[in-house]
Amino acid sequence: MSSVNLQALLTGAVAPLTGALPGAGGSRTVPSGIAKRPVSAPLPLGATGFSGDAQGDTRHHGGPEKAVHHYPLDHYDGWRADLGAHPLLTAAGAFGENLSTLGLDEAVVAVGDVFRLGTAVVQVSQGRQPCFRLNLRFGRPDMARRVQASGRTGWYYRVLQPGVVGPDDTLTLIDRVAPAWTLARLWRTLYADPLHRGELQRMAALTPLAEGWRLLAARRLASGAVEDWGRRLDGPAAE
Repeated sequence: MSSVNLQALLTGAVAPLTGALPGAGGSRTVPSGIAKRPVSAPLPLGATGFSGDAQGDTRHHGGPEKAVHHYPLDHYDGWRADLGAHPLLTAAGAFGENLSTLGLDEAVVAVGDVFRLGTAVVQVSQGRQPCFRLNLRFGRPDMARRVQASGRTGWYYRVLQPGVVGPDDTLTLIDRVAPAWTLARLWRTLYADPLHRGELQRMAALTPLAEGWRLLAARRLASGAVEDWGRRLDGPAAE
């Protein structure tokens, strides 16, 4: 996986996102930047993301540890097989990604992997924890749960060196600091075997991993329990 070409570079502004949520008593509207569109010209990439990109919920989305979202175009065939024809699955951007590529996925990309992207340098910081906005976007009340259960989650980068990125640029691997910790292994630790103490201990000590996820592992170790995923995956209940 030394180098892959971008299939698309995408950004999006905050806009109302409307749909039905389980237990929410009908339609709900939330601000969201999940609707990304391909750009045709180079963009500056800074510590918190691309120029012109935005998030509707800055408490849970965006920031230095989630500056760039990458979702493999390779997964779209699997989603078409699972869901059938869907207009969002005809082109990159369905999952709110900034980067779309072919040839990289969670089985080969690891936490801490460092890539040159245009003139910028980025590092894999964590996987994506899907949220209920995917349910609204796809018009399916279980879409976030499907993404989480599938392991086809995508991932985030922190920016080590700001630069300029164009839609025809390449993503080139330049360093691996924790190659054993693929994103697939991280997914298994979070969701498939979520109280495996040995893996949680190793995850909590994994310094290239975003601090929030290391603390999550530490909280599970301390409590012996898995956090409630309901609000994140299903959305807020009716008020």
